[in-house]
Amino acid sequence: MPLNHLTPAALARLIDHTLLRADATLADVLRHCDEARRYLFCAVCVNPVHVALVAQALHGSGVKTCSVVGFPLGATTSRSKALEAEHAVRNGAAEIDMVIQLGALRDRRWDEVLADIAAVRAASAGKVLKVIIETCLLTDDEKRIACQLSAEAGADFVKTSTGFSSGGATVEDVMLMRAVVGDALGVKASGGVRDGEAARALVAAGANRIGASSGVALVTGAPTAAPDY
Repeated sequence: MPLNHLTPAALARLIDHTLLRADATLADVLRHCDEARRYLFCAVCVNPVHVALVAQALHGSGVKTCSVVGFPLGATTSRSKALEAEHAVRNGAAEIDMVIQLGALRDRRWDEVLADIAAVRAASAGKVLKVIIETCLLTDDEKRIACQLSAEAGADFVKTSTGFSSGGATVEDVMLMRAVVGDALGVKASGGVRDGEAARALVAAGANRIGASSGVALVTGAPTAAPDY
C-alpha cells in the first residue's frame, strides 16, 4: 500500500499496542487498554501476568488480547512455553507471540527449533501464533531458515524482534521475511518503531502488523520518548 494512502485509522488497525516493561503497573496496563479502545488498535500485547486483566478490559471492543511466550530470550523449554501459551489462552489471549530457541537455530539444530514452535502451536490451537526470530542476532540465511521453520510448524506470522535485544525492525529484514513467506504468513515488524513514517515504511516493505509501545504517537504524530517493545 502506498505510504500516503495508509490513513491513521488504517495504520491503527495494524498496530499491536505493546506494554512489556517489567515495572508496568495495573494502571499502566489499563491505560494501554483505554488507548487501544480509543484508537481501535488491532491488539494489546502484554506479559502473561496481565492477560486476564487485558482480556476483561477489552471485552466487546474488537481489540484482541496478545500474550508473549518464552519472552524475551526464548531460552525456556518447549514444555514451559507450551504451558505458558496454554495458560494465556485460558486467560483470554487470542494471539501468542513466542520467541524461538535462538541458540538451537544458530547450532543448526533445526529439528529442535521446529519442535519448539510446534509445541506452542499445539498449545494455542485456533489462536494466532506469531514467531519472534530476533533478526538482529541472525545472519540472513538464518533468518530465512527461521521463517521456513515457522511456516512448517504452522505459525500465522513471523516477527522481527522482541525490542529487548541489540536491534529492532528494519525495512530490509521485513522485505527478506516477506520474500520467504510470501502470502502464506503475516510479517510483524517490532522494535524501534517510533513514528508513523517508520511504521508506514515497514508496511510498504511487507509488514502487515506493527508492534510498538508508542502506538498513539504512530497514529497521531505526537512525540514519544517511550521504548518500543
